[in-house]
Amino acid sequence: MKVIGLIGGMSWESTVEYYRIINESVKQTLGGLHSAKCILYSVDFAEIERDQVAGNWKKAGHTLGAAAAALQKAGADFIVICTNTMHKVVDDVAAHISIPILHIAEATATQIKEKDLQTVGLLGTKYTMEQDFYISRIERHGIDVLVPVGEARDVVNKVIFEELCLGDIQQSSREYYMQVIKNLVDRGAEGIILGCTEIGLLLEQEDSPVPLFDTTVIHAQEAVRKALGE
Repeated sequence: MKVIGLIGGMSWESTVEYYRIINESVKQTLGGLHSAKCILYSVDFAEIERDQVAGNWKKAGHTLGAAAAALQKAGADFIVICTNTMHKVVDDVAAHISIPILHIAEATATQIKEKDLQTVGLLGTKYTMEQDFYISRIERHGIDVLVPVGEARDVVNKVIFEELCLGDIQQSSREYYMQVIKNLVDRGAEGIILGCTEIGLLLEQEDSPVPLFDTTVIHAQEAVRKALGE
């Protein structure tokens, strides 16, 4: 079994889910008392969020790169960055290490293609929804990506940072997200990417008329497949 290097804390609410899913998947696959070999480096999200707001992505990339280097030194065989947004700096992180990084958007695109979908909606932070670093990764697989329009993007982003990252799950926010999903489906979305690792804390498949692609689950399970050599 390979050792998974997890860069977490962004937020720790979703990092807990990564740890749970990874270990449950290993147990399900191998049985008995098996659990994952993994190392977690959890950063202070307040520092990362300040750099995001300031547009200081190079500094944030250096912080995560240093974490990745520490994980490699500790024995990790590959890196999992436990967040969608911070894959914006994946190249900066990669420059600090000689082991692979398992990209969350690549793993997600693979699952979308397996369902033979042509168009998906994307929910996430405003950085993920509005910038090219994530959408382009999905689109290069021949998949069209739709994002919420106007004020809806601001509300989706606000819920993530002011509620979900703090473990605050509100029914009113769930209902708002469900309406956003409906609007995306009306525009042609055949599936919805939960492109922030906290959104799976708010939404379940029953909340959507089309398939949901929970990136936390997808990324964590792909990490297990890689760790087990599947």
